[in-house]
Amino acid sequence: MGIWQVVLKRTELLIRFVTGQLKLKSLHGLISLFVIGATLSLTIASCAGGGNQAKTTGRSPTDGASLITASGPVELTLVAYATPKMAHDAIIPKFQEFWKQEKGQAVSFKQSYGGSGTQTRAIVDGLEADVVHLAVGVDVDKLVKAGLVKDDWQKRVPSDGTVAKTVVSIITHEGNPKNIKSFADLVRDDVRWVTADPKTSGGARWNFLALWDYILKTGGDDAKAQEFVAKAYKNVAVLSKDARESTDAFNKQGQGDALLNYENEVILARSRGEKLEYVTPEINFAIDTPIAVVDKNVDKHGTREVAEAFVKFLYTPDAQAEFIKMGYRPLNSEEIAKNKDLAAKYPAIKTLGNVKEFGGWNKAQERFFSDGAVFDQIRAQFR
Repeated sequence: MGIWQVVLKRTELLIRFVTGQLKLKSLHGLISLFVIGATLSLTIASCAGGGNQAKTTGRSPTDGASLITASGPVELTLVAYATPKMAHDAIIPKFQEFWKQEKGQAVSFKQSYGGSGTQTRAIVDGLEADVVHLAVGVDVDKLVKAGLVKDDWQKRVPSDGTVAKTVVSIITHEGNPKNIKSFADLVRDDVRWVTADPKTSGGARWNFLALWDYILKTGGDDAKAQEFVAKAYKNVAVLSKDARESTDAFNKQGQGDALLNYENEVILARSRGEKLEYVTPEINFAIDTPIAVVDKNVDKHGTREVAEAFVKFLYTPDAQAEFIKMGYRPLNSEEIAKNKDLAAKYPAIKTLGNVKEFGGWNKAQERFFSDGAVFDQIRAQFR
């Protein structure tokens, strides 16, 4: 017997009992019958909703997450560092179509882009991101320390949380009038160069480590590396807030003789017809950019299911193809050697350093970029 039949049968027996006993001869009897009718109405309404209950995209209501129906719209807030915007703009419509077909639910996105360090501080201060794509893993770790992201974030996604990767390139003006070929040229007396500030930009921290690692990979020690990096930063013409601003300072304002920037930015610009000359040094440093779900916020918003699905979608061949179109290297570097088009697109790297050689991002951050650390000591020399 279905639930409707059970409800109606029990209600019929109850009404017969009450009317038989009370005969509706008293006010008490009328009130009792009224209560029965009200109860019946509530029961039927409850049963009607039971076949179409709301599905949650977060935890249960007792955990404080809000309910979102499978067919109702949902909004995700994506907060990222500056450079992957074009890739996300191409990937998001693909995910929206996928999720609509998969769950019958419309997804809209709020997006915010800027320097990785600046974005991280904004999230800690209250910007309620559901998903973050930042320039360096240490910025995600700051969200862990703030209680916003669970400390197993790297284990929940492929590639230890890296969703897009690139290396450092040296961009020069047309004709490369200063004949700049490697990181070693950045310390020449006749060369001025542009980079972002490592205190606010994740990309700039990669640049700094690439210079330091260059000396280690060419036979020097830490003392030689610090001497080299200090001399290089004395030649900086513009220390901008983020990678976008440093690119504008070099390309639009003509500042400096060279610009250190993500290789993917240069490849993307050239694909649009911009006449940029660049060198990707064969001794280089792996730039691994992380993705993470902001656990506290998705549970608050009730968006965990769709946020985790979006992050997972970013690793699909379809999404990764969009990152590659925008100049990012494949997550599996062996794909370059197997594909002639990719081999032509990405200059070969002879020696590739990695932040793990510095003990990981937490140790590198503390050693080089925290207040009073190596970068502050170097900057104090040329103020």
